[in-house]
Amino acid sequence: MQNITSSADLKNAIQILEVERGIQAAVLKDQVFQAFESVKPVNLIKNALHDISSSPYLIDNILGTALGIASGFLTNTIFVGASGNMVRKLLGSVLQFGVSNVVADHPDTIKTYGQMIMKYFLRKREKNY
Repeated sequence: MQNITSSADLKNAIQILEVERGIQAAVLKDQVFQAFESVKPVNLIKNALHDISSSPYLIDNILGTALGIASGFLTNTIFVGASGNMVRKLLGSVLQFGVSNVVADHPDTIKTYGQMIMKYFLRKREKNY
């Protein structure tokens, strides 16, 4: 800033500083409003859902895990059935855990094998017609 030598220069400097302070206050007010809006529960949920939907890896992981849990449950249901045998139930739980982990860890490999099997059956069907 310049050296102030007269009262007119002092009044000018004060006016300039007041205008700058007003601009800074408006910017601060806007930033506080944006921060307040960003921490509202609705906006937090909306942003979280947007992040989830925009991440392809997260969606693949969720689908792989869900497929693993479902296949483990199906395996356990098929193996144990309506049996009341405790050993069979224990083995069914162990089998469910193993199948769930394998399917959740390797969904791409299982998807590839599933596509190969589907192509095999569809190819045989086309030859028979």
